[in-house]
Amino acid sequence: MNKVYEIFGSNVFNDSVMKERLPEEIYIALKSTVKEGKTIDSGIADTVANAMKEWAIEKGATHFTHWFQPLTGITAEKHDSFISPTDDGHIIMEFSGKELIKGEPDASSFPSGGLRATFEARGYTAWDPSSYAFVKDETLCIPTAFCSYSGEALDQKTPLLRSMEAINKQALRIVRLFGYTDVKRVNVTVGPEQEYFLVDKKLYDKRPDLIFCGRTLIGAMPPKGQEMNDHYFGVIKPRVASFMRELDDELWKLGVLAKTEHNEVAPAQHELAPVFTTTNIAADHNQITMEMMKKIALRHGLVCLLHEKPYDGVNGSGKHNNWSLCTDTGINFLKPGKNPDKNPLFLLTLAAIIKAVDEHQELLRISVATAGNDHRLGANEAPPAIISIFLGDELTDILESIANGVEHDNAKRIKMNIGADIIPVIRKDNTDRNRTSPFAFTGNKFEFRMLGSASSISDTNVMLNIMTADVFESFADRLEKADDLNTEINLIIKEVMQEHRKIIFNGDGYSDEWKAEAEKRGLLNLKSTVDALPLLKSESNIALFEKHKVLSRTEINSRVDIVLENYTKTVHIEALTLIDMMNRGVIPAITKYTDSLCGAVLNKKSIAAVDTSVEEGLIARLSAANREIYTLTESLKMEVASAEVTTDNIERAREYHDKILKLMGDIREFTDSAESVIPPEYWPYPSYGELLFNI
Repeated sequence: MNKVYEIFGSNVFNDSVMKERLPEEIYIALKSTVKEGKTIDSGIADTVANAMKEWAIEKGATHFTHWFQPLTGITAEKHDSFISPTDDGHIIMEFSGKELIKGEPDASSFPSGGLRATFEARGYTAWDPSSYAFVKDETLCIPTAFCSYSGEALDQKTPLLRSMEAINKQALRIVRLFGYTDVKRVNVTVGPEQEYFLVDKKLYDKRPDLIFCGRTLIGAMPPKGQEMNDHYFGVIKPRVASFMRELDDELWKLGVLAKTEHNEVAPAQHELAPVFTTTNIAADHNQITMEMMKKIALRHGLVCLLHEKPYDGVNGSGKHNNWSLCTDTGINFLKPGKNPDKNPLFLLTLAAIIKAVDEHQELLRISVATAGNDHRLGANEAPPAIISIFLGDELTDILESIANGVEHDNAKRIKMNIGADIIPVIRKDNTDRNRTSPFAFTGNKFEFRMLGSASSISDTNVMLNIMTADVFESFADRLEKADDLNTEINLIIKEVMQEHRKIIFNGDGYSDEWKAEAEKRGLLNLKSTVDALPLLKSESNIALFEKHKVLSRTEINSRVDIVLENYTKTVHIEALTLIDMMNRGVIPAITKYTDSLCGAVLNKKSIAAVDTSVEEGLIARLSAANREIYTLTESLKMEVASAEVTTDNIERAREYHDKILKLMGDIREFTDSAESVIPPEYWPYPSYGELLFNI
């Protein structure tokens, strides 16, 4: 039997395992509640828990954990063993339905934005039966939601599940208008492509900035970077290929649909892409993927870097969020078909997304707002901070034709002859690919390319779900009262194009002309987290989230505080790390090298007619740089101290953004200049050349 077939899902309590191990009536009841999104009957929990325990023990598990996703950006686990004492001094292995359904971690020790304090620490984890349990590191992991004692969401999963319910409710209204009465549920499906860097661990261990910050704070560019484009899709090096093979095996065992892997554009950068699956499962799987990447890299003497911009001057890493809508009967809302102009469900969905993205630009930008991603957005490997939609010429023409009341010319779509007879004639897709667009239609889905590589995909998909659900609701309200469905759909599309076509842009998002044009159109350009995040607390956004029961005002306010606090803590750690590297590494290194140059000058001057101008020039240049580095480092220390006494979250984040990051950039400029002329035996840290080209 094929190895992949044998191992895939072998560590997952999946449908086939449940069907085999659960009584038929329990299995049917469990599947029904999951498929229809209903609350699980606690009466079946004991049976499911016992079957899970027996299966997990056979897999070598000794413990169980409620596996959840607090607002730290990573997952959390508290392990409990299955053992329970008996009267005769022995133990039995037990796991109850109550333990399956509910756990109680300390909620005050996780980010809560003021919702929890030490004196009110209780929190709950609750089983998510729609995401399969799995065995990892001899522990049964049960995917769960995490909330406070008073019911507020303290995690990434709870709002995501709520948003999935919101869009399911409104999308069902839409799809039933077209006669699909057998549809019971509409699922949001996602395939998140994951970019990452690999670095040799021995070199990583010599870089405090990589250890503490995940990115390099200094580093002169090597003679060769990514300009030859020879790494992209190139032959995968043996050490990396070995890592990728083990990663695939481990992910497949855990049911993660790892599909595509290749070299990315930057040296030492790579990508893994999975097959699409339901959004909350995709979010779980992406967290598992990031964890496994880090863990398996270490086994190969490597470190996996998930920071959005680990190296200045080369491409950063994103996470492309491929988003679509599909019914439980297999209908894809975003599949155009051979004649998209004759596909009203597709066109109505397209119109809904155009309207949603234009009306809620700030929500998409907020969903990717982190200190790390701010370094990446707007560079040549990532979309600009300006939100726009790429549709391609054909789909734009179709919508414009409807808006103008004219027939679309299908003849514009042609087959392509490559010019060599042996190559088959191929049919062109509806759209080209626009890598500069933040939100691009790519065939049967939208690809949101702004998400940072280290982030959870949950926030982005919460925003996409709730925005689209809100527009679907307004469309359904109109269409359910319409005398003629197609006439009303055409009218809706016409109105959308008149009011929201400004969000559509099929050109070069990197160009200066687009920035000027976007400003003229009135599109937002929220360049930093500090610019974007406060907009989440607007009354219109709070009303939107409360209307669809995704987040309350209290939960929104807490999340703004958490993200702002995370932003300032991130930059604070970076600033302290840079100060330490300057004081203990760079300044002594420059001093030592200039001392050696001074000695060389003295030795040469003892010999008549020997030119010392080169050495003296270097001494002057490096001494000046060292003085600037020292002065700026002292200023940075004072600015950090000043920012830390600022009590308002937004003001403190603004200080870190406007002042401290600016000072850090100034220090880097002098440091990188000095590195470029100092011999490697004097420089205290591995160079960019070593980090990027030594795998």
